[in-house]
Amino acid sequence: MTALAGTGGMIRLILRRDRFLMPAWMLVAVLIPVNFVAATDKLYPTAAERLKYANTSGTNATFLALYGPLFDSGLGSIVAQRSGFIPVVLGLIASLTVVRHTRTEEEAGRRELLGATIMGRGAALAAALAVTCAAGLVIAALLTAGMAAQGLPLAGSLAFGLELGLAVCVFAAVAGVAAQLTEGAGAARGLSVAALGAAFTVRLAADVGGAGNGLSWLGWLSPLGWLQRIRPYAGERWWVLAMVVALSAALVAAAAALSARRDVGAGIMAPRLGPPDASPRLNGAFGLGWRLQSRALYGWLAGFAALGLVYGGVAGSVEQLVNDNPDLREIFTKLGGESAIVDAYFASVMSMLGLFAAAYAVSATLRLRAEESGQRAEPLLATPVGRLRWAASHLVFTLLGSAAVLAAGGLMAGFAHGVDDGDPGREVPRVLGAAMAQLPAVWLVAAVAMAIYGLAPRYSAAGWAVVAVAGVITLFGTSLDLAQIVLDVSPFTHVPKLPGHDFSATPLLWLLAVTAALGAAGLAGFRRRDLALG
Repeated sequence: MTALAGTGGMIRLILRRDRFLMPAWMLVAVLIPVNFVAATDKLYPTAAERLKYANTSGTNATFLALYGPLFDSGLGSIVAQRSGFIPVVLGLIASLTVVRHTRTEEEAGRRELLGATIMGRGAALAAALAVTCAAGLVIAALLTAGMAAQGLPLAGSLAFGLELGLAVCVFAAVAGVAAQLTEGAGAARGLSVAALGAAFTVRLAADVGGAGNGLSWLGWLSPLGWLQRIRPYAGERWWVLAMVVALSAALVAAAAALSARRDVGAGIMAPRLGPPDASPRLNGAFGLGWRLQSRALYGWLAGFAALGLVYGGVAGSVEQLVNDNPDLREIFTKLGGESAIVDAYFASVMSMLGLFAAAYAVSATLRLRAEESGQRAEPLLATPVGRLRWAASHLVFTLLGSAAVLAAGGLMAGFAHGVDDGDPGREVPRVLGAAMAQLPAVWLVAAVAMAIYGLAPRYSAAGWAVVAVAGVITLFGTSLDLAQIVLDVSPFTHVPKLPGHDFSATPLLWLLAVTAALGAAGLAGFRRRDLALG
């Protein structure tokens, strides 16, 4: 029996399980940039207007941070830049997909049952990578056809499609390696997301720092930077594609080699032995919750602090952009002075921090599902520990942990900008307040995930779809000219755009009220239903 025996059957199983979810995110990844073409052409119908965009918004530090550099003033290049955050979203989805079909299956015991048949030990990994990478290539093909059908050059459309498609492949391979290193699905997801976050942070520093600060070379240290440097519609660099393909192939080979060296259910990195006597802090349900959730929280705190430092550190370049551009200076003088563009920048990046915090909050909430499906909750609930108390031991990290990571990002961003501006005492409270204003929206997303878990545990993974929908609407809703009723679906639409705008507590109170109702519904459903075993 070869190591890849049964791979075809595993591929069919994955396609069966993801028959609704996978086509949904693939379709969204294609439709967003395709719709950008008509929306962008409507906003900037002439070459002169597109050139003006390239000289103003196209070089704005906010856009550089969110989307990356603009290499040309043509319609296709503008669309490619405005789609610059999509590879990050696709990388996250690909990572979660691979971990779900590899390490999560092992953790639940299903991988061992399948391994008792004719299935080879490498079949699960090969199938997960094959299906995920094939999804990326389908996205590339559909996007190429969709962009070319609207009159854009075929070569640029192909390069653009491959940029997004290869983002799926490379981060699927990263997740494949992470799944071999750890013995838990949560740790594998954490490593994968950390790698994606590091790639995004390096890319951000390279793009916003730019050649003027000597940081543009950092882009060559990030796979996301490589993907941008393919330069669709702006003199395509096909040799960069070869670099991305080579990296993906190397990571796949590394994942296969590591998989062959470890036992089923184990990881390459052996877990560290604990002390002979348990700490009193681990006593009870909340002590166990701390043990299970604290390491992930530390990682998210470090990541948010790093992002905050980067976001705050580059805010000064926004002011420099205004000083160097008379047209932009005149626009923002009318809007309320040169500080208005800095406030708009922080309002944008705080929305991104809010989306990242929502991802953390959903991850912390769905730890309940992992413990339940792994049959670790049942022995605990057989003790005097009640269901609500056990759920609360994890949900406290959802609530307080998300507040902590937002505070870390806001504090670091305000401090970095304040030091650069010479007035940290003024900037820290303003930026921190903007970050914390995202919290009710973050909690609402987590409450939806909790409601799904409590009422329909089989569909708990849909909590991630809530994050994805909120992210798409928040990041691309305005560019796609979506109706207000659609924009209102995202809770982040209702958050005050701080700093720089008037603060209103009414929408935040409504968000908190809906959060409480959904959370209560989820807890009530969990209390009444049977425990799920898979």
